[in-house]
Amino acid sequence: MTGTLFLIPNTLGLNNDQHSSLLASIIPDTVQAMTSQLSHFVAENAKTTRAYLKYLSQVHPLQKTMQEIQIAELNINTPAQALEGLLHPLLQGHDVGLISEAGVPAVADPGANLVRLAHQHGIKVRPLVGPSSLLLALMGSGLNGQSFAFHGYLPTDATARAKRIRELEERSKKEKQTQLLIETPYRNAAMLEALSNSCQPSTLICVSTDLSLDSESIQTKTAAEWKAQLNKQQGPDFHKKPTVFLFLST
Repeated sequence: MTGTLFLIPNTLGLNNDQHSSLLASIIPDTVQAMTSQLSHFVAENAKTTRAYLKYLSQVHPLQKTMQEIQIAELNINTPAQALEGLLHPLLQGHDVGLISEAGVPAVADPGANLVRLAHQHGIKVRPLVGPSSLLLALMGSGLNGQSFAFHGYLPTDATARAKRIRELEERSKKEKQTQLLIETPYRNAAMLEALSNSCQPSTLICVSTDLSLDSESIQTKTAAEWKAQLNKQQGPDFHKKPTVFLFLST
């Protein structure tokens, strides 16, 4: 009998002085309890996953010692042929937790390939409830939540990025669809500048930063309003902070 692949949500960040209280307010107690019982994990980064388990153990003691817990890594550098090996504990009957660096696994996350392979092997997959930065951003944006699309990262080349933004804006206008993007945190300013310059003045742009943290900020303005703020050097405080960008052509 095979084990179950649990898709375990992580926080979207931890403030150093609020580990236990923040964890309790974001990750359901039942999910914490389930996670504490597992001895096998697949994670993007073993070190940060061990740190997360350490915080969790303050409320729910782990079934195994930290030394006994096995954590295999799966990230963007993991070759496709290595995925089969990550399923071995499951095929041997062990339950395994797939955990992301932040938010829910398998959404804008390399874990999706492992989940697909698990289905091919007839392994039960069980997603657990937790925070998704994309959905939280959409909820707080005031933009269309009935029709939306996530596009991940845009091209880093300025010309190609501007072209892609205009393409997505046209799609947004035609389908009344909210477009969601993410960017490497140190390039947040460049992304907002590209959006405000490339979009039509009336297009609504939302910048959602540090979601679920004390420093959370969600601001929705027109492209013209953002452009005016940036010209006054009054952009949002989002340098090197995880941010979701959304826009909707009106």
